[in-house]
Amino acid sequence: MSESLTQQSIVRQPLIQLIDVKKTYGSGSTEFLALKGIDLSIYAGEFVAIMGPSGSGKSTAMNILGCLDSPKYGQYLFKGAHVEDLTRDQHARLRRRFLGFVFQGFNLLARTTAQENVELPLLYRGDNAEKRQAAASKALASVGLAGWEHHTPAELSGGQQQRVAIARAIVTEPAVLLADEPTGNLDTQRSHEIMALLVALNRDHGITVLMVTHELDMAAYAHRIVTFVDGKIAKDEMNEHPTMPSSADLNMSDTNLTEVI
Repeated sequence: MSESLTQQSIVRQPLIQLIDVKKTYGSGSTEFLALKGIDLSIYAGEFVAIMGPSGSGKSTAMNILGCLDSPKYGQYLFKGAHVEDLTRDQHARLRRRFLGFVFQGFNLLARTTAQENVELPLLYRGDNAEKRQAAASKALASVGLAGWEHHTPAELSGGQQQRVAIARAIVTEPAVLLADEPTGNLDTQRSHEIMALLVALNRDHGITVLMVTHELDMAAYAHRIVTFVDGKIAKDEMNEHPTMPSSADLNMSDTNLTEVI
């Protein structure tokens, strides 16, 4: 085999690619171009923070990456497959199999227990009750909530509710965790604990983390920071010295973490 072919064979391919992606809302005189030709590559195992002011396009990009919206123009490749060509059902299967979501507002069902909330993605996937219960208990233990399975959201703190939301996101063993302002509703201490948990999931289990945040101190945990301005990527920089979680936060977040996934 020639040297050039050998080099080509070991080139790492992106897990996710956006190629000249554009997104418009409205039509005619009210048409608004939210994304103006985005090129972005994400590699397996990265921890990427996506930043930018309100209206910059970062949330639109995140929705497209999460298959919650589709580009108007351009290409979205996931593991080499053209996502923009998939049907609605295929989008749903991609989300269920490969993606986990964490939101600022937790989005937990108020009258159901932590265990039942975490089981929901497995219920939608068609797993039987025994498999759902075992996987949900394992995921809750992995985020430090063993013993809290039967508590409802009203009986949990904000930080605990976000941990339930993260357990729900990872219970399906996703390749990618998309976190949209995951610390936006938390105080400083709880925010750093949640970031320590995301760092541990990325570091110890290779989960690719894509996180939208307005907070520079939260983005500092990521290995790469992508900044959107006016529908374009203004900066895409490696963070050579990401924030390392404190020992206290790691102790909180690493509880039974070796048992997850």
